[in-house]
Amino acid sequence: MSVIRSLLKRPSAVIGLLLIAAFMLTAVLAPLLPVPDPLAVSMTTRLLPPGGEYLLGTDSFGRDLLSRMIWGARVSLLVGVLSVLVGAGLGVLIGLTAGLGGRVIDNVLMRTMDIVLAFPALILAMSIAAALGPNLQNAILAVALVSTPRYARLVRSSVLKLKETEFVEAAHALGANRLRIAFRHVLSNAIGPVIVQATLGFGQAIVTVAGLSFIGLGAQPPQPEWGAIITEGRYYVLSGRWWLSVFPGLAIALTVLGFNLVGDELRDRLDPRST
Repeated sequence: MSVIRSLLKRPSAVIGLLLIAAFMLTAVLAPLLPVPDPLAVSMTTRLLPPGGEYLLGTDSFGRDLLSRMIWGARVSLLVGVLSVLVGAGLGVLIGLTAGLGGRVIDNVLMRTMDIVLAFPALILAMSIAAALGPNLQNAILAVALVSTPRYARLVRSSVLKLKETEFVEAAHALGANRLRIAFRHVLSNAIGPVIVQATLGFGQAIVTVAGLSFIGLGAQPPQPEWGAIITEGRYYVLSGRWWLSVFPGLAIALTVLGFNLVGDELRDRLDPRST
């Protein structure tokens, strides 16, 4: 609660929270909003500009762009949540194991993470998604695997410091088992940097999956997803149909901005050394 109160006192964090809340509410309430079917095709209303009955215009199949963006918010935000949860979960387990497992286990796991980090994240995600097959589920898994080393290194670094502290040694002396020490005493005190990285990771995951969808390795037509919507409209932008890519691109930018603003403020609050 103290963290939330601290965030609410900072204008940039409030702006970030408002942006996140707006997109989250839009995604949750999408089935209740009075918008057309995002998959309904009408060749008589194709490529209409913003205004009138279609506030954001229509695409090349006559589908309402506002409706597709609202329903696309559900997909894009779910992508961010799932990829961060999977990536952070794997990273935490690897980091804990490396930090508490001894030198051999530490070296094996961390050198594996170093190999993953040696590749550019987007290129590696593209390779994994292409190998697994072009669909949204595989794109989420690819982004999660690429982000895992960041969480693993954060947790390992904290564990190496915490396992030498007096309260951990006291827990050992009292007979606490390794799992209890790892999750109750060590992880609970190392979770702050993970929360910060996860908050920033939401925006990164949304951008990366949108990029995968843009090149055909993420969401597949006609599924409404912001990156896929940009892909469908890119052929018409140069002919003056700017709204087909500008509006979904703006939605991605504002969502990422919201998560980054909150993540920056959380970093300042949970890690005073960064100020």
